[in-house]
Order: sequence, then structure tokens, then C-alpha cells
Amino acid sequence: MFVTDICSLRHRGSVDSYATCLTLPPKAGSGDKARIVDSHNFPFSKTIAAGHLSNGASAIREMHWHPNADERSFFINGRAHVTIFAAEGNTRTFDYMAGYVGVNPQNMAHFIENLSDDEEVEVLEIFRADTFMDFSLFSWMGETLERLVRYHMLQNYPKAAEVFLRSVENAEKDVMKDL
Repeated sequence: MFVTDICSLRHRGSVDSYATCLTLPPKAGSGDKARIVDSHNFPFSKTIAAGHLSNGASAIREMHWHPNADERSFFINGRAHVTIFAAEGNTRTFDYMAGYVGVNPQNMAHFIENLSDDEEVEVLEIFRADTFMDFSLFSWMGETLERLVRYHMLQNYPKAAEVFLRSVENAEKDVMKDL
């Protein structure tokens, strides 16, 4: 509510340089949309960053992690699985629905899978940090040296290596990375 109130003030011109709002058009990714509020677009926000995520019907928010803070997730709408990957191959999947709150620890890779065929999952992600930081597996693989991927991960499957490398060659254009 506070951000919406600030936005209405902004449109009246009273706090122009210090306002932002979640009603601005979202950035679209593969199957999801996100609006980010942090110190870059809301200068008062020195200790909190937030993302408002909408994950399309049956979509999966790709595997990603947050290098600067734990993620607190408040599920506003829909039903989802969240799978978290910890050290030493430990993995756990949690079921969430509207009204649930979850925590994804800092640097632990995770993804969100929408369980519905006809409604979005809507999540408010909150971080105790001044900046929203998100690093996706897609981006990481695209920035890894081609030779490492080709010779170590897919050395026995040259055709699969070519297909995979073509699919990640534009990782620097990862929408979430640029938010």
C-alpha cells in the first residue's frame, strides 16, 4: 500500500524524485514478469529491496540465486512448488499457495514452478539489502567459457553440446539480470 500511495503522490508532483511504483510496466522474462523496487529506483530504500513476480500459467521461473541476501517470499496468488538446492546435493521442494510465506537462503539456487494451467502465481519477494540481485543458471552457463562446457560437461555428446551452446549464447540479454 505504501508504494501505491507514494505513486499517487508522484503523479500529483509532490515527491517526484523519490517515488517509484509497482504499477509501472514489468520486465518480461521466459514465462514470468517482474517489477523491482530497490535503492536504484527508490532512493529511500537503503535496507530493503523487493520484487513483484508474476509467473505465467504452468510456467517455471528458471533456477536462480540471490548473492546478497536471503529471499522472503509472500505468495499473493496461485499455487507453486519451490525447489531449493543446498550444498552436497541436498534438495527440498516446498508447496506454496496464496497467503504462505517462505525463505530461500542467500546463495541457494531455487526455482518456482506454477502448478496451475490457467492462473498466474504472484509473489512478493523481499530482501534485506539495498539492491535486488538475481543470478540465473541461464546467465551463469552463458558466461562460462564455451570450452569448459564443451569439453567437461558435454564431451561425449557433441551434438547436444552444439544445441546447448546455441541456446545460451545470448545469456547476457537475460532480462532478470538487467533489472
